[in-house]
Amino acid sequence: MKKPTTRVVKLDDPGTRAQYDFRGGVRGKHHTAMQSGYTITIHQADGTTIVKEIIPKRGAVVLDPDIQSYFPDSGSVNRTLRCLIPLLPRKHRVHTKKAAASA
Repeated sequence: MKKPTTRVVKLDDPGTRAQYDFRGGVRGKHHTAMQSGYTITIHQADGTTIVKEIIPKRGAVVLDPDIQSYFPDSGSVNRTLRCLIPLLPRKHRVHTKKAAASA
């Protein structure tokens, strides 16, 4: 029977303590739940507690980190998407009615 071996993993961040082991971690595990909103509880030194409800704005879209480097702001995302819309097949396009301008 083999003896179990322990492996020491050198972490890139020098500020991370040795007792933290992220080998069994799963990236993005709570991502979907966070999209629907979450609560932050802050316990202050004076004994008071602050509870903040964080709910993403309606229509908010979260970009993955590798995509964010290409789009510094929402304007650049919108310009790119507008260029891609004509490339979509006609049957997949969704047309919205524009409100008539009132005079």
